[in-house]
Amino acid sequence: MSNRRKDSVSSLERLEQIQYIDNLKNRIFKKGLKYHIVTYGCQMNVHDSEKLAGMLHEIGYTQTDDQRQADLILFNTCCVRENAELRVYGNVGALKSFKQANPNLIIGICGCMMQQNDVSEYIKSTFPFVDLIFGTHNLHRFPLLLLQAMDSNQTVIEILDTEGAVVEHVPAKRAKEVSAWVTIMYGCNNFCSYCIVPYVRGRERSRLKDDILSEIHELAGRGYKEVTLLGQNVNSYGKDLNHKYLFHNLLRDINEINGIQRIRFMTSHPKDLSDELIQTMAECDKVCKHLHLPIQAGSNRILHSMNRKYTREDYSGLVGKVKAVIPEIALTTDIIVGFPGETENDFLETLEIVEQVRYDSAFTFLYSPRKGTPAEKRKDQIPQDAKKDRLLRLNDAVNRISLEKNLAYIGRNVEVLVEGVSKNRTDVLTGRTDTNKTVNLKGDSDLIGKIATVEITNAHSWSLEGRVAVPADLL
Repeated sequence: MSNRRKDSVSSLERLEQIQYIDNLKNRIFKKGLKYHIVTYGCQMNVHDSEKLAGMLHEIGYTQTDDQRQADLILFNTCCVRENAELRVYGNVGALKSFKQANPNLIIGICGCMMQQNDVSEYIKSTFPFVDLIFGTHNLHRFPLLLLQAMDSNQTVIEILDTEGAVVEHVPAKRAKEVSAWVTIMYGCNNFCSYCIVPYVRGRERSRLKDDILSEIHELAGRGYKEVTLLGQNVNSYGKDLNHKYLFHNLLRDINEINGIQRIRFMTSHPKDLSDELIQTMAECDKVCKHLHLPIQAGSNRILHSMNRKYTREDYSGLVGKVKAVIPEIALTTDIIVGFPGETENDFLETLEIVEQVRYDSAFTFLYSPRKGTPAEKRKDQIPQDAKKDRLLRLNDAVNRISLEKNLAYIGRNVEVLVEGVSKNRTDVLTGRTDTNKTVNLKGDSDLIGKIATVEITNAHSWSLEGRVAVPADLL
C-alpha cells in the first residue's frame, strides 16, 4: 500500500470516528458517566488503553478507580501467556453481580485475546451479561461500537480478521505527565514458534514519519520530557514503507525535537539490530543508553526451534559490538524457560549466557503453550515442576547479577528524570536514570519533570535509593 493511500484511509476513518463521538456526546450530555479500564499485558496494551480512555473523555466520560461506581467497565486483554487469560475470565465472571445491581452498566472486553478463534463466542455464551467485544484491529471504532452496545439487547461483537491501514489522530489520555508512550509501528512478521502476536496483532505496519514526529512535537509542547517508542519489533521500523527511512533515521530526527530530553524504545529483535542503529544510539545525546534485547534462550538448538533467526554466537557478537561502541550501555532481556524439548544442558547454556552478558535485569517466563502456534502442537512439552525449578534458578542468577551491578552505583552521582511520587510511599519521589535504573529519593514535588543530579546511597536488585546532590533551585 502506498503512503498516500494510507493517509486517505486514515483521514476517512478519523472523520467517521468524530461523527460517532458527536453522536455519543449528544446521548450522554451532562449524565456524569464514569468508566474503569483494566489493562493486561505489554506497553502496547497500556498505550491502547490510553487511547480508549482518550475517546471516552472526548465523549464526556470521567475516570474512576472504583469499579462499583463505573457505568462502563472495559477489559483490555493480553493472550501472550495463559495466566493473563485465566485472570480475565475470573475477573469478568465476578462482574455478574455488578450487572444485576446496575442493568445499565456496560461491560466490554477488547484486545489481543479477542482475536483468537472462538474466544468471543466462548465469552458470549459463558458471560451473556457482557455487552461489547472487539479486537485489536478496530480499536478506533470503539465509539461506534459503544453506541451500538447501548442500543442493543445482545452482545455486540466486531472482530476484524485483517489489520487494515494505520489510523491516525486517535486521542489518548496519557497516564503520565512526564513520559509518554508513542507507537511507531504495529504487528510482527517474525513468527517465533511460541508467539501468538503475529496472529492477533497482524503484519508489520509502520506509521509515517511525519505523523510520528508531529505527535512528539505536540507532546513536547505539552511539557513531556521523555518518549518511549513502541512496537513489537521497533528496529524493523520503515522496512514496509516505500522509501529508505529506517529506525535509526527516525531516532536522529526525534533527537532534534526541542523539549524532549530523553528517547527510549522497545522492543528490539537481535536480527534487526544494525550497525547504523548502534552508532545512532552512541551519537544521539537524547537516546538513552539502555537496550532491551530479548535473547529468549541460550541454546542454539532451542533458538532454532523457536525460529528466532540468530545463534547464541550472533547474539554474543552483537552484545560485544554494542558494549564496544557504548561502554556505559545497560542491557536487559526476555528469557523463556521450559520451551518444548529443552534439556537440562540447554537450560545450562541459557544460564551461561546470562553470566556472560551480565544483564542489568531480565523478564523471565515459564513457557506457556499458545493455541495456534507451532510450539503448542509439540509432543515434548516440559513438566511444570521442571519448568518452575529452572525459572527459580534463572531468577536467582539474574537477581544476583542485577544487585551486583546496582551496588556499583553507590556513591556515584547520576542524572535522574523525576517522574512523580512513588506508588509505595507518598513521601518519596521516583524516577529513572539514563540507563533505566529506577531511583527512589526524598525531595520536593517541584522536582517532578526535571532531571536532577542524585547521589546513590543504597541499592537493591530492582531499584536504587539516593539523595539530591544539587540544590533544587539550581535545576
